[in-house]
Amino acid sequence: MLAIRMQRNGRSHYPTYRIVVQESQRHPLSGRVVAEVGNYNPQTKALTMDKAAVEKYLSNGAQPSGRVALILKKNGVKLPKWVKLAPTKKSVAKHADKLRKNQPKEAPAEETPAAEEAQA
Repeated sequence: MLAIRMQRNGRSHYPTYRIVVQESQRHPLSGRVVAEVGNYNPQTKALTMDKAAVEKYLSNGAQPSGRVALILKKNGVKLPKWVKLAPTKKSVAKHADKLRKNQPKEAPAEETPAAEEAQA
């Protein structure tokens, strides 16, 4: 079975990825690639891709990885019905009641008559 996945390259702390088609049992860094169909730079969000080749492999049953499926969908590639997108995660604060934005608003302190007399 073929898989469409990202293969990391680039220097340390500055990754770039190749979008490759390879056997799903192989490790992404094994080097045995059926086809390279694009490049992706996560820092600049730049994507170069051969849409015709990607659609050809998808129609022949290649399974995209979760991240690749999101990138393909965002860039207008029609995904088959059987491709399942991962649900988006929603972050939840552990102690939401302690957050400053959830605290009750305090009214500005009004001056008391005793404080006014002390000033005079």
